[in-house]
Amino acid sequence: MKLFKIYIDSYRGLSPESWMLAVVMLINRAGSMVLPFLGVYMTDHLGFKLEAAGLVLSCYGIGSVGGSWLGGWLTDRFGEFRTQYLSLFLSVPVFCLMPFFTTELGLAAIILLQSIISETFRPANSVAITKYSKKENITRSFSLNRMAVNLGFSIGPALGGILSAISYDFLFYSNAAAAFLAGVTYVRFFRNKTGKQKIKTEKKPKKEVSPYRDLQFLKFSALCLLFSMCFFQLLNTLTIFYKLEAGLSQQQIGFVLGYSGIFIVLTEMLLVNIAEKRMKLKITLLLGSVFAGISFAMLGWFYTLPMLFLSITILSVGEIWAFPFMSSVTAIRSGIGNQGAYMGLLGIGFSLSFIITPYLGTFIAQEYGFKILWIGTGSLLALAGLGFYFQIPKLLKGQDSTAEFG
Repeated sequence: MKLFKIYIDSYRGLSPESWMLAVVMLINRAGSMVLPFLGVYMTDHLGFKLEAAGLVLSCYGIGSVGGSWLGGWLTDRFGEFRTQYLSLFLSVPVFCLMPFFTTELGLAAIILLQSIISETFRPANSVAITKYSKKENITRSFSLNRMAVNLGFSIGPALGGILSAISYDFLFYSNAAAAFLAGVTYVRFFRNKTGKQKIKTEKKPKKEVSPYRDLQFLKFSALCLLFSMCFFQLLNTLTIFYKLEAGLSQQQIGFVLGYSGIFIVLTEMLLVNIAEKRMKLKITLLLGSVFAGISFAMLGWFYTLPMLFLSITILSVGEIWAFPFMSSVTAIRSGIGNQGAYMGLLGIGFSLSFIITPYLGTFIAQEYGFKILWIGTGSLLALAGLGFYFQIPKLLKGQDSTAEFG
């Protein structure tokens, strides 16, 4: 009963706008079928070599870097409303065109364009979450949004596994339809709220500086990059491993990834609330990194289906105790006038992982085997956890933070 009360309390105090942002994210992510299956699509359907597929996937990361910077710049100058709806609507025709690009160069080019457009959404969305959240609810608001992402991610890959078995083209058109529906929903609810910052995050007045000159935040961003380089193998190298080494079918891959999303939806708010009340932020990020490291290292020795489900469960706990707190710290560190730039820089760190991870992961797997890849990934995540443990107190020293930030 006590856990149930904590679970219910986790949802109290969240604004209607926070809930609606989560609904928009859910619609958009429920159609996210392209990226999780892109590696399989290239190697299985188009016949690309493993290393070539990694290079093409890296183009998504290159576009994400540009999109994250552009999204932050556009948000600070034109507002998060315009930036978000333009990103959603412009994604629609690009997804529809993707099936017509079947060469390595052509597919790389269209993926680059699509990632620039879609990733402008991320900084704007993060600023909107902060805008409509009270100071004491920031982490839970980010968690609510992530729950929507993961609920959508549980639906998208599971459905994508079924549709791709019929035709890979369905993946692209479904993604386009979801982006369009999300855009319509977003505009209808928020179009009369532009310029009305109903709830501002309370901050201690301070001189606003560029995040690119904030040394402590740059160090924090580097640790986030290291974490995301390891974690986002979930979207490329891990699915290839499931297919080639573990021998899973496309439907089984979709179900494993879908289970991860459902697990996060059911447990994230509870685990975040427990972390806020019981652990300092440096401990939370340390444990999140270590849990993620254990989940990957397990794959070096065990990859029966039950062990794959256990591994993805542990990875999900690590994810819960890492990503929402990264965003919250960024919101606390930034000022009112440069939140877009700070969120953009955090997004660039994540986006760089999309450049490095697909190529590096597939290269190590091809040259040295998946076992070396997974053990190395686990070790790097442990190092990232130690980095967070020592960097967080320096980052938040003198900041106007509440207990939830340690």
